[in-house]
Amino acid sequence: MTPPPADDIRFLTIADAAALLRVTKLTVYRLVHSGDLPAMRTGKAWYVPRDAALDYLHTLDVAQPRD
Repeated sequence: MTPPPADDIRFLTIADAAALLRVTKLTVYRLVHSGDLPAMRTGKAWYVPRDAALDYLHTLDVAQPRD
């Protein structure tokens, strides 16, 4: 079975969300537990909506280089 195209993925595992945000899994868990990143729990697994992860990524302030 082939994985679905990236545009069809609606939920990310914690590991996938960490890779997308380029942070550690622990950071994603902290974001979820603080309420900064929405997620749902199914059994022992957590899933982050892909759109929520992308929205979070776009709300971050980007540091400007100093002259």
